[in-house]
Amino acid sequence: MKRRKFLGLLGGAALTWADLASAQTDLPPKRIGLIANSLLPPVQRFRERLQKLGYIEGKNIAIEFRFGEGQGDRFPEFAAELVSMPVDALVAWGNPAAFAAKRATTTIPILIVAGDVVSTGLISNLARPEANLTGFVALNIELENKRLELLKEAIPHLSRVVVLANSANPLNRVNLGTARQAAEKLAVKIEVVEVSNAADIEGALAQIKELRPDAALLASDTLLLSKRKEIASFMAEQRIPAIYPFKEYANVGGLFIYGANISVLFERVADYLDKLLKGEKVSNLPVQQATAFELIVNSKTASALGLTVPPSILFRADEVIE
Repeated sequence: MKRRKFLGLLGGAALTWADLASAQTDLPPKRIGLIANSLLPPVQRFRERLQKLGYIEGKNIAIEFRFGEGQGDRFPEFAAELVSMPVDALVAWGNPAAFAAKRATTTIPILIVAGDVVSTGLISNLARPEANLTGFVALNIELENKRLELLKEAIPHLSRVVVLANSANPLNRVNLGTARQAAEKLAVKIEVVEVSNAADIEGALAQIKELRPDAALLASDTLLLSKRKEIASFMAEQRIPAIYPFKEYANVGGLFIYGANISVLFERVADYLDKLLKGEKVSNLPVQQATAFELIVNSKTASALGLTVPPSILFRADEVIE
């Protein structure tokens, strides 16, 4: 009798554990809101990394994508919509999207990939983030100096550089100030052409055509990145050497690219998200700055422009596209 009673209890326990396992499987998926300008390669790397961490879209995780497609003024609308669902966490790419997310909630964890977050006022304490926002900084104010120096090294007679920027990006003011200081040291004149949405791109490129600069510098901005094909094609047609901030410009014929690998940062965002979903606090996840930057040189584009890239630049390049 005792043996039967023991087996019966054991069977009941096994049934209970099975029910618990089934209940865990039937839990609703974690819902993540992602705000960006468009579905670019780094976002795909984010999804792939989540899959490697055991998250399957449609099963234990659901990602709600909201893309501005060149209309950054929609980011606040997107953020409010995602918060009202609600989502378990928000991911924002770029300073405009990050600010929209920050203003929409003080409780839902926010992970960002953005530019200089301290100078723009997005975050004040990198080591121990306040409130509900942390993530990764893709660039710092020194990068504009480096990009201008690279242009001067490649084009010794450089005297006029046009900067194509997004006036709606809070990072714009900081970067332009840095670029002007660097230009003064290099005896180079800066002329700024600004857009505020995708509809402005065509007019901005026409303005650059009229200016006929010696070279161009593209601001670190996802709106411009979403129009990379049109911009790179224009620079090639007008024979304007240009330097770009994101690796994705290399695939459309960008001459020089110097900046952090955003896809790698998005993989790290996925790692942070995994920790948050497992109960880690935002305050225990410090904001991390990119420390490795890539220099990519497109020799094919240089040849088409009639530009001989100095060996000193080729030697330092992480990648040379033939």
